[in-house]
Amino acid sequence: MTDLDPFTDVLDYPLYVVTAAAAGERAGCLVGFGSQCSIRPPRFMVWLSRANRTYRVAARAERLAVHLLRHDQVHLARLFGGETGDRTDKFARTAWRPGPGGTPVLDEAPAWFVGRIENSLDGGDHVGFLLAPEAAERRAGDGLRLLSLADGHGIAPGHPAD
Repeated sequence: MTDLDPFTDVLDYPLYVVTAAAAGERAGCLVGFGSQCSIRPPRFMVWLSRANRTYRVAARAERLAVHLLRHDQVHLARLFGGETGDRTDKFARTAWRPGPGGTPVLDEAPAWFVGRIENSLDGGDHVGFLLAPEAAERRAGDGLRLLSLADGHGIAPGHPAD
């Protein structure tokens, strides 16, 4: 196996909370792999670990919500990244509302979008979900310093990565 530490040590990109709903179930997790991947039409790819409950709910969902967090919202990152939905109702511990298609939208998120799942791609231990944004919101205010990978290093995952 190749040691990627020299590569990953220089990266610092946003972390996201992704939420899903399907068949009466809600789920959400902290995600480190996601990016816009098309301008026209606008598309975003988000990668979910096969090991976690959010992936299992997302595989049956029509839409996903992708939330940005401020750098000081580590409490939400710990909730959605350090707890597993297999044992914890994360949505009982934070304010949220149903968004398009019933997809959970976190009230505290300064910015979010809900995207319709267009396709999925097997990436090994993660599955990519290609999203076509349908609704988005960003709160007005000062500059937004995002929660990043460096801010989340101390969060022990609710599930192992593999």
